[in-house]
Amino acid sequence: MDPVSLFEQAAGGAVAMAEQVRPDQLRLATPCSEWDVAALLAHMQGGTGYLLGALGVEPQSDDARYEAAVERCVHALRGPGALEQTCMSPAGFEWSVAEATAGTAMDQLVHTWDLAVAIGGDRKLDADLVDVVVAMFLPGMPEIGRQADIVGPEVPVAPDASAQDRLLGAMGRRP
Repeated sequence: MDPVSLFEQAAGGAVAMAEQVRPDQLRLATPCSEWDVAALLAHMQGGTGYLLGALGVEPQSDDARYEAAVERCVHALRGPGALEQTCMSPAGFEWSVAEATAGTAMDQLVHTWDLAVAIGGDRKLDADLVDVVVAMFLPGMPEIGRQADIVGPEVPVAPDASAQDRLLGAMGRRP
């Protein structure tokens, strides 16, 4: 799957989960111990800002709406030469915007689960997206994230665990 489609689908699922959040749920705890629901939503939407910034695209007022920000980001990522540009990763190394897009898709996917846990939503992630992310990023990327102190300690899962549970465990979640 190309990184833009991966991001578009993962972020689309994240937007759908975000739309389920009620105002009285914004202060609920999430599996990300440092963030409540409001902070997690801000981080998730911030993924679009990270990618747009990597492309040198200035923020617009409509970017305050998560869905609009995702649409604008996808449009910019599909521009000529966009994916070949480079940027800094959250872990402090340079990578292509294509890699950043796939990494942001992984972030959107995992945080969709975090948000579902916090608000009592459906925790089942899109199995095809999970399979793509697992194939792209496990086992190496979570360890790079741990070294940069942006991913928590791995949570062991059963050897026959689902791809979703393997991904979540690798990313420091208790599935």
